[in-house]
Amino acid sequence: MSRIIAAGLENPAYPKDYNDIMIIKNILPAPEPELNSKCRVIPVSSPLFAGNELKYLTHCIKSGWVSCLGGYVTKFEEKFAAYCGVKYGVSVSSGTTALHLALAALGIGKGDEVILPAFTMVSTANAVAYQGARPVLVDSQRDTFNLDPDKIEEKITKRTKAIIAVHIYGHPADMDRIMKIAHGHKLSVVEDAAEAHGAEYKGRKAGSIGDIGVFSFYGNKIITTGEGGMLVSNNKRLKERAEYLRDLAFSAERHFWHKELGFNYRMSNLQSAVGLAQLERIEDLIAIKRGNAKLYCRYLRDVPGITLPKEAASARSVYWMFWVLLEDDFGVSKDELRKRLARRGIETRNFFIPMHLQPVYAKKCKGRFPISEELCRKGLYLPSGFNLKEKDIRFIAQSIKEVQQGGVKSY
Repeated sequence: MSRIIAAGLENPAYPKDYNDIMIIKNILPAPEPELNSKCRVIPVSSPLFAGNELKYLTHCIKSGWVSCLGGYVTKFEEKFAAYCGVKYGVSVSSGTTALHLALAALGIGKGDEVILPAFTMVSTANAVAYQGARPVLVDSQRDTFNLDPDKIEEKITKRTKAIIAVHIYGHPADMDRIMKIAHGHKLSVVEDAAEAHGAEYKGRKAGSIGDIGVFSFYGNKIITTGEGGMLVSNNKRLKERAEYLRDLAFSAERHFWHKELGFNYRMSNLQSAVGLAQLERIEDLIAIKRGNAKLYCRYLRDVPGITLPKEAASARSVYWMFWVLLEDDFGVSKDELRKRLARRGIETRNFFIPMHLQPVYAKKCKGRFPISEELCRKGLYLPSGFNLKEKDIRFIAQSIKEVQQGGVKSY
Protein backbone atom coordinates (compact mmCIF):
# COMPACT_ATOMS: atom_id res chain seq x y z
CA MET A 1 0.00 0.00 0.00
CA SER A 2 2.92 2.37 0.63
CA ARG A 3 3.77 2.43 -3.08
CA ILE A 4 0.22 3.42 -3.91
CA ILE A 5 0.27 6.26 -1.40
CA ALA A 6 3.72 7.41 -2.52
CA ALA A 7 2.50 7.62 -6.11
CA GLY A 8 -0.52 9.71 -5.13
CA LEU A 9 -2.97 7.05 -6.29
CA GLU A 10 -4.96 7.21 -3.07
CA ASN A 11 -6.45 10.48 -4.38
CA PRO A 12 -10.27 10.23 -4.55
CA ALA A 13 -10.11 11.46 -8.14
CA TYR A 14 -8.34 8.24 -9.11
CA PRO A 15 -10.84 5.40 -9.69
CA LYS A 16 -10.79 2.85 -6.91
CA ASP A 17 -10.79 -0.10 -9.31
CA TYR A 18 -7.43 1.05 -10.67
CA ASN A 19 -6.04 1.17 -7.15
CA ASP A 20 -7.08 -2.47 -6.91
CA ILE A 21 -5.35 -3.29 -10.18
CA MET A 22 -2.12 -1.72 -8.94
CA ILE A 23 -2.21 -3.60 -5.66
CA ILE A 24 -3.35 -6.99 -6.95
CA LYS A 25 -1.07 -7.20 -9.96
CA ASN A 26 1.83 -5.32 -8.35
CA ILE A 27 2.43 -3.38 -11.54
CA LEU A 28 3.68 -0.11 -10.15
CA PRO A 29 7.51 -0.30 -10.10
CA ALA A 30 9.61 0.52 -7.09
CA PRO A 31 11.57 3.78 -6.95
CA GLU A 32 14.73 3.88 -9.05
CA PRO A 33 17.60 2.01 -7.36
CA GLU A 34 20.67 4.03 -6.48
CA LEU A 35 23.69 3.30 -8.64
CA ASN A 36 26.94 2.45 -6.90
CA SER A 37 29.13 5.52 -7.45
CA LYS A 38 32.22 3.68 -6.24
CA CYS A 39 32.44 1.54 -9.36
CA ARG A 40 32.30 2.17 -13.10
CA VAL A 41 28.74 2.96 -14.18
CA ILE A 42 27.31 1.38 -17.33
CA PRO A 43 24.45 3.71 -18.33
CA VAL A 44 21.24 2.64 -20.02
CA SER A 45 22.03 4.88 -22.95
CA SER A 46 24.86 7.00 -24.31
CA PRO A 47 25.12 8.87 -27.63
CA LEU A 48 28.02 8.57 -30.05
CA PHE A 49 29.54 11.65 -31.70
CA ALA A 50 32.21 10.30 -34.02
CA GLY A 51 31.50 12.05 -37.31
CA ASN A 52 31.18 15.62 -38.54
CA GLU A 53 29.24 16.97 -35.56
CA LEU A 54 31.95 19.34 -34.34
CA LYS A 55 32.88 20.43 -37.87
CA TYR A 56 29.30 21.32 -38.78
CA LEU A 57 28.64 23.00 -35.43
CA THR A 58 31.77 25.12 -35.81
CA HIS A 59 30.75 26.15 -39.32
CA CYS A 60 27.27 26.95 -38.08
CA ILE A 61 28.55 29.16 -35.25
CA LYS A 62 31.04 30.97 -37.46
CA SER A 63 28.30 31.66 -40.01
CA GLY A 64 26.14 33.36 -37.37
CA TRP A 65 23.09 31.32 -38.36
CA VAL A 66 22.27 29.56 -35.11
CA SER A 67 18.47 29.80 -34.77
CA CYS A 68 15.75 28.31 -36.98
CA LEU A 69 17.11 29.81 -40.22
CA GLY A 70 20.17 28.45 -41.94
CA GLY A 71 21.30 25.88 -44.44
CA TYR A 72 21.59 22.96 -42.07
CA VAL A 73 17.86 22.99 -41.28
CA THR A 74 16.89 22.48 -44.93
CA LYS A 75 19.68 19.96 -45.57
CA PHE A 76 18.72 17.87 -42.57
CA GLU A 77 15.03 17.89 -43.50
CA GLU A 78 15.72 16.89 -47.10
CA LYS A 79 18.27 14.21 -46.34
CA PHE A 80 16.28 12.67 -43.50
CA ALA A 81 13.16 12.52 -45.69
CA ALA A 82 15.20 10.90 -48.46
CA TYR A 83 16.61 8.36 -46.01
CA CYS A 84 13.06 7.46 -44.95
CA GLY A 85 11.98 7.17 -48.59
CA VAL A 86 9.49 10.05 -48.52
CA LYS A 87 9.27 13.44 -50.21
CA TYR A 88 9.09 15.84 -47.29
CA GLY A 89 10.56 16.43 -43.85
CA VAL A 90 9.57 19.07 -41.32
CA SER A 91 12.01 19.54 -38.44
CA VAL A 92 10.62 20.36 -35.00
CA SER A 93 11.75 20.87 -31.41
CA SER A 94 10.98 17.37 -30.05
CA GLY A 95 9.27 14.07 -30.75
CA THR A 96 6.31 15.17 -28.66
CA THR A 97 5.85 18.34 -30.69
CA ALA A 98 6.15 16.25 -33.86
CA LEU A 99 3.23 14.10 -32.68
CA HIS A 100 1.18 17.16 -31.71
CA LEU A 101 1.92 18.90 -35.00
CA ALA A 102 0.99 15.77 -36.98
CA LEU A 103 -2.44 15.62 -35.35
CA ALA A 104 -2.94 19.37 -35.76
CA ALA A 105 -2.02 19.16 -39.45
CA LEU A 106 -4.54 16.33 -39.89
CA GLY A 107 -7.25 18.50 -38.34
CA ILE A 108 -7.83 16.34 -35.27
CA GLY A 109 -9.82 18.36 -32.76
CA LYS A 110 -12.26 18.52 -29.90
CA GLY A 111 -14.62 15.56 -29.71
CA ASP A 112 -12.56 13.38 -32.05
CA GLU A 113 -11.14 10.03 -31.02
CA VAL A 114 -7.69 8.68 -31.84
CA ILE A 115 -6.76 5.02 -31.41
CA LEU A 116 -3.34 4.29 -29.91
CA PRO A 117 -1.65 1.54 -27.90
CA ALA A 118 -2.14 1.40 -24.13
CA PHE A 119 1.54 0.45 -23.91
CA THR A 120 3.45 3.52 -25.05
CA MET A 121 5.26 6.62 -23.85
CA VAL A 122 2.88 9.22 -22.42
CA SER A 123 3.76 11.67 -25.23
CA THR A 124 1.59 9.66 -27.63
CA ALA A 125 -1.53 10.12 -25.53
CA ASN A 126 -0.60 13.69 -24.60
CA ALA A 127 -0.49 14.77 -28.24
CA VAL A 128 -4.10 13.61 -28.64
CA ALA A 129 -5.18 15.41 -25.46
CA TYR A 130 -3.44 18.63 -26.55
CA GLN A 131 -5.86 18.76 -29.49
CA GLY A 132 -8.89 18.27 -27.24
CA ALA A 133 -9.42 14.78 -28.64
CA ARG A 134 -9.84 11.53 -26.69
CA PRO A 135 -7.21 8.78 -26.62
CA VAL A 136 -8.80 5.37 -27.22
CA LEU A 137 -6.55 2.55 -26.06
CA VAL A 138 -5.86 -0.82 -27.66
CA ASP A 139 -3.82 -3.62 -26.11
CA SER A 140 -0.51 -4.91 -27.50
CA GLN A 141 0.70 -8.01 -29.26
CA ARG A 142 2.65 -10.25 -26.89
CA ASP A 143 5.56 -10.86 -29.28
CA THR A 144 6.38 -7.37 -30.60
CA PHE A 145 4.60 -5.26 -27.91
CA ASN A 146 3.04 -3.22 -30.73
CA LEU A 147 -0.59 -2.26 -31.33
CA ASP A 148 -2.66 -5.43 -31.85
CA PRO A 149 -4.54 -5.14 -35.18
CA ASP A 150 -7.05 -7.78 -34.04
CA LYS A 151 -8.31 -5.38 -31.37
CA ILE A 152 -8.55 -2.15 -33.37
CA GLU A 153 -11.90 -2.38 -35.13
CA GLU A 154 -13.88 -3.00 -31.96
CA LYS A 155 -12.69 0.42 -30.75
CA ILE A 156 -13.69 2.36 -33.88
CA THR A 157 -16.71 4.67 -33.55
CA LYS A 158 -18.19 7.47 -35.64
CA ARG A 159 -15.89 9.84 -33.75
CA THR A 160 -12.68 7.99 -34.65
CA LYS A 161 -10.44 10.02 -36.94
CA ALA A 162 -6.99 8.46 -36.76
CA ILE A 163 -4.78 5.59 -35.58
CA ILE A 164 -1.34 6.13 -34.08
CA ALA A 165 0.87 3.09 -34.70
CA VAL A 166 3.84 3.15 -32.32
CA HIS A 167 6.93 1.15 -33.28
CA ILE A 168 7.78 0.15 -29.72
CA TYR A 169 11.45 -0.15 -28.77
CA GLY A 170 12.50 -0.03 -32.43
CA HIS A 171 10.45 -2.95 -33.82
CA PRO A 172 7.92 -2.02 -36.54
CA ALA A 173 4.22 -2.58 -36.00
CA ASP A 174 2.12 -4.74 -38.37
CA MET A 175 1.56 -1.89 -40.80
CA ASP A 176 -0.18 -3.83 -43.60
CA ARG A 177 -3.04 -4.81 -41.33
CA ILE A 178 -3.20 -1.42 -39.64
CA MET A 179 -3.31 0.40 -42.99
CA LYS A 180 -5.99 -1.96 -44.32
CA ILE A 181 -8.21 -1.24 -41.32
CA ALA A 182 -7.57 2.50 -41.60
CA HIS A 183 -8.39 2.62 -45.30
CA GLY A 184 -11.55 0.59 -44.75
CA HIS A 185 -12.79 3.14 -42.22
CA LYS A 186 -11.28 6.24 -43.90
CA LEU A 187 -8.95 6.95 -40.99
CA SER A 188 -5.60 8.73 -41.02
CA VAL A 189 -2.51 6.87 -39.77
CA VAL A 190 0.34 8.47 -37.84
CA GLU A 191 3.45 6.37 -37.31
CA ASP A 192 5.14 7.13 -34.01
CA ALA A 193 8.67 6.13 -34.99
CA ALA A 194 10.33 8.02 -32.13
CA GLU A 195 12.34 4.88 -31.28
CA ALA A 196 12.58 3.37 -34.76
CA HIS A 197 14.90 5.43 -37.00
CA GLY A 198 15.93 3.11 -39.81
CA ALA A 199 13.67 0.24 -38.78
CA GLU A 200 12.02 -1.49 -41.73
CA TYR A 201 8.71 -3.20 -42.41
CA LYS A 202 8.80 -5.38 -45.53
CA GLY A 203 11.63 -3.28 -46.90
CA ARG A 204 10.00 0.09 -46.23
CA LYS A 205 11.36 2.47 -43.62
CA ALA A 206 9.38 3.10 -40.47
CA GLY A 207 7.59 6.43 -40.81
CA SER A 208 7.10 6.13 -44.57
CA ILE A 209 3.96 3.99 -44.63
CA GLY A 210 1.26 6.02 -42.88
CA ASP A 211 0.00 9.48 -43.75
CA ILE A 212 2.62 11.03 -41.45
CA GLY A 213 5.64 9.62 -39.63
CA VAL A 214 7.16 11.27 -36.57
CA PHE A 215 10.58 10.88 -35.00
CA SER A 216 12.40 12.01 -31.87
CA PHE A 217 16.04 13.07 -31.72
CA TYR A 218 16.31 13.06 -27.93
CA GLY A 219 19.73 12.19 -26.52
CA ASN A 220 18.98 8.48 -26.15
CA LYS A 221 17.62 7.91 -29.67
CA ILE A 222 19.31 6.21 -32.63
CA ILE A 223 20.43 9.62 -33.86
CA THR A 224 20.26 12.71 -31.70
CA THR A 225 20.18 16.49 -31.86
CA GLY A 226 20.06 16.78 -28.06
CA GLU A 227 16.39 17.67 -28.27
CA GLY A 228 14.47 17.67 -31.52
CA GLY A 229 12.15 15.79 -33.82
CA MET A 230 10.98 15.37 -37.39
CA LEU A 231 7.70 14.92 -39.20
CA VAL A 232 7.85 13.13 -42.58
CA SER A 233 5.22 12.64 -45.27
CA ASN A 234 4.58 12.21 -48.98
CA ASN A 235 1.59 14.55 -48.73
CA LYS A 236 2.49 18.09 -49.78
CA ARG A 237 -0.63 19.59 -48.21
CA LEU A 238 0.16 18.04 -44.83
CA LYS A 239 3.79 19.15 -45.09
CA GLU A 240 2.80 22.75 -45.82
CA ARG A 241 0.17 22.76 -43.09
CA ALA A 242 2.72 21.42 -40.57
CA GLU A 243 5.29 24.06 -41.56
CA TYR A 244 2.71 26.81 -41.24
CA LEU A 245 1.56 25.75 -37.77
CA ARG A 246 5.13 25.06 -36.60
CA ASP A 247 6.17 28.64 -37.44
CA LEU A 248 3.59 30.40 -35.24
CA ALA A 249 1.13 30.38 -38.16
CA PHE A 250 2.75 33.43 -39.77
CA SER A 251 0.57 34.64 -42.62
CA ALA A 252 1.95 34.67 -46.16
CA GLU A 253 0.26 38.07 -46.68
CA ARG A 254 2.43 40.03 -44.30
CA HIS A 255 4.86 39.48 -41.44
CA PHE A 256 3.59 39.40 -37.85
CA TRP A 257 0.06 38.65 -39.13
CA HIS A 258 -1.69 35.62 -37.64
CA LYS A 259 -5.09 34.23 -38.56
CA GLU A 260 -4.72 30.99 -36.59
CA LEU A 261 -3.18 29.76 -33.39
CA GLY A 262 0.24 28.39 -34.23
CA PHE A 263 3.17 26.94 -32.30
CA ASN A 264 6.85 27.70 -31.90
CA TYR A 265 8.02 24.17 -32.63
CA ARG A 266 11.07 24.98 -34.74
CA MET A 267 14.44 23.24 -34.71
CA SER A 268 17.57 25.39 -34.63
CA ASN A 269 20.32 25.42 -37.23
CA LEU A 270 22.70 24.25 -34.49
CA GLN A 271 20.59 21.19 -33.77
CA SER A 272 20.19 20.47 -37.47
CA ALA A 273 23.96 20.59 -37.93
CA VAL A 274 24.35 17.86 -35.32
CA GLY A 275 21.46 15.90 -36.81
CA LEU A 276 22.94 15.99 -40.30
CA ALA A 277 26.26 14.65 -39.03
CA GLN A 278 24.47 11.92 -37.09
CA LEU A 279 22.38 10.98 -40.13
CA GLU A 280 25.52 10.47 -42.20
CA ARG A 281 26.43 7.57 -39.89
CA ILE A 282 22.97 6.18 -39.13
CA GLU A 283 23.60 2.76 -40.65
CA ASP A 284 26.78 2.41 -38.58
CA LEU A 285 24.80 3.32 -35.46
CA ILE A 286 22.07 0.81 -36.28
CA ALA A 287 24.73 -1.86 -36.86
CA ILE A 288 26.05 -1.21 -33.34
CA LYS A 289 22.55 -1.61 -31.86
CA ARG A 290 21.90 -4.82 -33.79
CA GLY A 291 25.32 -6.18 -32.94
CA ASN A 292 24.80 -5.51 -29.25
CA ALA A 293 21.41 -7.23 -29.38
CA LYS A 294 23.03 -10.29 -30.94
CA LEU A 295 25.62 -10.40 -28.16
CA TYR A 296 22.99 -10.05 -25.43
CA CYS A 297 20.99 -12.90 -26.94
CA ARG A 298 24.11 -15.08 -27.09
CA TYR A 299 25.01 -14.49 -23.44
CA LEU A 300 21.45 -14.64 -22.04
CA ARG A 301 19.78 -17.30 -24.17
CA ASP A 302 20.35 -20.10 -21.65
CA VAL A 303 19.12 -18.15 -18.61
CA PRO A 304 15.88 -19.74 -17.38
CA GLY A 305 12.92 -17.45 -16.79
CA ILE A 306 13.99 -14.72 -19.24
CA THR A 307 12.23 -13.91 -22.50
CA LEU A 308 14.42 -12.23 -25.11
CA PRO A 309 13.42 -10.10 -28.12
CA LYS A 310 12.55 -11.77 -31.41
CA GLU A 311 12.53 -10.07 -34.78
CA ALA A 312 9.53 -10.69 -37.03
CA ALA A 313 10.33 -12.08 -40.48
CA SER A 314 8.79 -8.96 -42.03
CA ALA A 315 10.86 -6.54 -39.99
CA ARG A 316 14.26 -5.04 -39.37
CA SER A 317 14.36 -3.98 -35.74
CA VAL A 318 16.87 -1.35 -34.67
CA TYR A 319 16.80 -2.54 -31.03
CA TRP A 320 16.59 1.01 -29.70
CA MET A 321 16.69 -0.51 -26.22
CA PHE A 322 17.54 -4.13 -25.53
CA TRP A 323 14.80 -5.46 -23.30
CA VAL A 324 14.09 -8.62 -21.32
CA LEU A 325 10.96 -9.98 -19.71
CA LEU A 326 11.41 -11.62 -16.32
CA GLU A 327 8.94 -14.49 -16.26
CA ASP A 328 7.48 -15.79 -13.02
CA ASP A 329 9.98 -18.66 -12.91
CA PHE A 330 13.04 -16.39 -13.02
CA GLY A 331 13.11 -16.68 -9.25
CA VAL A 332 13.99 -13.07 -8.36
CA SER A 333 11.70 -10.05 -8.56
CA LYS A 334 12.36 -7.38 -11.15
CA ASP A 335 12.83 -4.75 -8.44
CA GLU A 336 15.37 -6.91 -6.65
CA LEU A 337 17.27 -7.63 -9.86
CA ARG A 338 17.48 -3.92 -10.67
CA LYS A 339 18.69 -3.14 -7.15
CA ARG A 340 21.38 -5.82 -7.26
CA LEU A 341 22.58 -4.76 -10.72
CA ALA A 342 22.74 -1.14 -9.56
CA ARG A 343 25.19 -2.23 -6.86
CA ARG A 344 27.53 -3.18 -9.69
CA GLY A 345 26.98 0.10 -11.50
CA ILE A 346 24.63 -1.39 -14.09
CA GLU A 347 21.78 0.98 -14.88
CA THR A 348 18.44 -0.42 -16.03
CA ARG A 349 14.99 0.98 -16.82
CA ASN A 350 11.47 -0.27 -16.26
CA PHE A 351 9.07 -0.55 -19.17
CA PHE A 352 6.46 2.12 -19.79
CA ILE A 353 3.51 2.22 -17.40
CA PRO A 354 0.38 1.77 -19.57
CA MET A 355 -1.79 4.79 -20.22
CA HIS A 356 -4.89 3.43 -18.43
CA LEU A 357 -2.84 3.18 -15.24
CA GLN A 358 -1.59 6.76 -15.43
CA PRO A 359 -3.49 9.01 -12.98
CA VAL A 360 -3.84 11.71 -15.64
CA TYR A 361 -5.69 9.30 -17.98
CA ALA A 362 -7.39 6.90 -15.57
CA LYS A 363 -10.84 8.45 -15.98
CA LYS A 364 -10.58 8.98 -19.73
CA CYS A 365 -9.11 5.59 -20.60
CA LYS A 366 -10.94 3.00 -18.54
CA GLY A 367 -10.61 -0.69 -19.19
CA ARG A 368 -8.28 -3.64 -18.78
CA PHE A 369 -5.34 -4.24 -21.06
CA PRO A 370 -3.77 -7.46 -19.81
CA ILE A 371 -0.83 -7.67 -22.22
CA SER A 372 0.18 -4.08 -21.50
CA GLU A 373 -0.09 -4.72 -17.77
CA GLU A 374 1.98 -7.89 -18.06
CA LEU A 375 4.69 -6.11 -20.03
CA CYS A 376 4.88 -3.35 -17.44
CA ARG A 377 5.14 -5.87 -14.62
CA LYS A 378 7.79 -8.08 -16.23
CA GLY A 379 9.81 -5.84 -18.52
CA LEU A 380 13.00 -3.87 -18.20
CA TYR A 381 15.69 -2.78 -20.56
CA LEU A 382 19.40 -3.18 -20.14
CA PRO A 383 22.28 -0.84 -21.02
CA SER A 384 21.96 -0.17 -24.74
CA GLY A 385 24.35 2.71 -25.44
CA PHE A 386 26.62 3.01 -28.44
CA ASN A 387 29.74 2.83 -26.27
CA LEU A 388 29.05 -0.67 -24.96
CA LYS A 389 31.81 -3.21 -25.46
CA GLU A 390 31.40 -6.97 -25.63
CA LYS A 391 33.07 -7.27 -22.22
CA ASP A 392 30.38 -4.95 -20.79
CA ILE A 393 27.58 -7.10 -22.18
CA ARG A 394 29.27 -10.25 -20.91
CA PHE A 395 29.62 -8.62 -17.46
CA ILE A 396 25.94 -7.59 -17.43
CA ALA A 397 24.80 -11.06 -18.48
CA GLN A 398 27.00 -12.72 -15.87
CA SER A 399 25.68 -10.36 -13.20
CA ILE A 400 22.11 -11.30 -14.09
CA LYS A 401 22.99 -14.97 -13.79
CA GLU A 402 24.63 -14.39 -10.41
CA VAL A 403 21.60 -12.47 -9.13
CA GLN A 404 19.41 -15.39 -10.12
CA GLN A 405 21.76 -17.73 -8.28
CA GLY A 406 21.97 -15.40 -5.26
CA GLY A 407 25.60 -14.44 -5.75
CA VAL A 408 25.79 -10.70 -6.45
CA LYS A 409 27.21 -8.56 -3.67
CA SER A 410 28.17 -4.90 -3.47
CA TYR A 411 31.56 -3.91 -4.83
